[in-house]
Amino acid sequence: MPHQDHDARVGSFLSQFGQTSETTEFFSPHPEGYVPGRTSYVAVLGTVMSGLGKGIFSSSLAKLLKDKGLAVAPVKLEGYLNVDSGTLNPYRHGEVFVLDDGTECDMDLGTYERMLDQNLSVQNFTTAGQIYTEVLDRERRGGYLGRDVQMIPHVTGEVKRRLRQLAMTGGPDGGPADLVFIEVGGTVGDYENGFYIEALRELAFEEGQGRACFVALTYVLDPPTLGEQKSKAAQLGIKRLMESGIQPHIIACRAERPVEETVREKVSMFSNVPLQRVISMHDRDSIYTIPEAMRAQGLDREILTILNCHSRVNTVHEDTHRGNWKSFAEKLTGPRQHDVNIGILGKYTALRDAYASIDKAIEHASTHLSIKPNLQWIDTTEISDPGKELSELNLHAVIVPGGFGERGVDGKIHGVQWVRENKIPFLGICLGFQMAVIEYARHVAGFTEANSTEFLADAAQPVISELPDQKLIEDLGGTMRLGGQDVAITPGSLASFLYDESTSVRERFRHRFEVDPSFIEKLEQAGLIFSGRHPEQPIMQFLELPRSVHPYFVAAQYHPELTSRPLTPQPMFMGLLAAAILRSNPSLTREDVSTRWIPEPSANTAVPPTQSSSATPSPCG
Repeated sequence: MPHQDHDARVGSFLSQFGQTSETTEFFSPHPEGYVPGRTSYVAVLGTVMSGLGKGIFSSSLAKLLKDKGLAVAPVKLEGYLNVDSGTLNPYRHGEVFVLDDGTECDMDLGTYERMLDQNLSVQNFTTAGQIYTEVLDRERRGGYLGRDVQMIPHVTGEVKRRLRQLAMTGGPDGGPADLVFIEVGGTVGDYENGFYIEALRELAFEEGQGRACFVALTYVLDPPTLGEQKSKAAQLGIKRLMESGIQPHIIACRAERPVEETVREKVSMFSNVPLQRVISMHDRDSIYTIPEAMRAQGLDREILTILNCHSRVNTVHEDTHRGNWKSFAEKLTGPRQHDVNIGILGKYTALRDAYASIDKAIEHASTHLSIKPNLQWIDTTEISDPGKELSELNLHAVIVPGGFGERGVDGKIHGVQWVRENKIPFLGICLGFQMAVIEYARHVAGFTEANSTEFLADAAQPVISELPDQKLIEDLGGTMRLGGQDVAITPGSLASFLYDESTSVRERFRHRFEVDPSFIEKLEQAGLIFSGRHPEQPIMQFLELPRSVHPYFVAAQYHPELTSRPLTPQPMFMGLLAAAILRSNPSLTREDVSTRWIPEPSANTAVPPTQSSSATPSPCG
């Protein structure tokens, strides 16, 4: 069928689907201006079990196609009823990743941003709670013209509407996308994601042949006692997908070691998928080596063939981006010059996914600085004698990450005191920033009862608090400051050096409590430097100590780890690890390490405190 005839047929089909009356059962709303055939869809679904790395797989695949010059737009479809991820416990679902627009979402969105080097938005993340809320609100407004509202077609119709809206506006600068990559959370057969799978089946049918590609990510068992790989679980999982009306085009087999040829043959035969489209996705040292492994197996070419997109490839664009990524991957897997011990003092350390972005930010910076990082995950709820317990670890750098609640706070404060007094390179993040302020206030500035109103509502010296004036400033009410915010940087400071002499940077926030402005002047007089602030209000966002006092002591109220990318590592992590190299080997000089990330010895020896006109007298006199 000629291309234009196909588009006309689909357009007529969608026009009928947009109707809702007694004369038709078709209902599939699509955004005004949507052009059928303009965008193709790639859906990634999991079988056998969760936790296979669908986000890593999908983002790696999307990167391959983006490198070819295609505009890609990823979306994560979550089955839980939460409207977003903001209230989820890290132990249940890993870290909460925050997008620039303030969306609190699944950690897989961080994987997409890092892999694609692309800022995402609220339209790249959907939960069942969002879908049901929208459908019920529309029903209350009379949007269904008296129809009885059902899972099919109305809930599935809302899913398709959102996917088509993303196709129209999810590309670069809000333009159309060539490819939409859809990751369905959970596993095929779960009750909560069944309507997503049905919606994708309908979408593929409505868009027409060659407009959708289904990828099944499955798991091949490898019991040590048997000594051979078993594919039966994978076969049954794929069968469950086919029973849903979806014939996969590609099957990716997860396994600990390369999937054997006979196993791939069994899976191919059972699923009606050609052998060259049944690929091995075995464990690797880093997720950043996966795109090239996919390319080596020809997965990108198979996708282009299935979706008839070969003519859209920009080979010059691909060569450039592939070369840049290959250079990073070679550094990633190559030998390292420096061994560095990094302590992470948190209260969710039993689950690495709770600090996934910090882990990746360290990986990015370590690769560029040729460091072999030895991460020590330290539970601050178990620290009783930091002077002894931390000293035994021979740490060369310490990170105190964010968090909420009082649990583990004392351990963090003691840890900050230890790194400050022993001149260990230090990076505090969000709550870590607040702990650094409290510690300095107690042990240097003389505010012995300094605390945060988050932990002690009637604190005698609330150096950290949620201020009414700040609520009015940001229109916060009872909610957090979320998403991208501008930070004004003091010229001549260490912050300015790290950010390449910039006077303003944009970083992502997720917090409620601030440094109380009434304490700022006293803290600065005691030697603490607030070198990053809100552009207009007395809200402190970056602190440091002079290099004459400490080799590297910085903290940020924002989350710098959220903006770190493989090819552009975050400056605060680069500075921390560069300082850690010198700590690990005192015989080295700054010239031996990196002149870019270690300032001259004379730099930042003192930064005059900036008096805040809005500051009021300290309650302590």
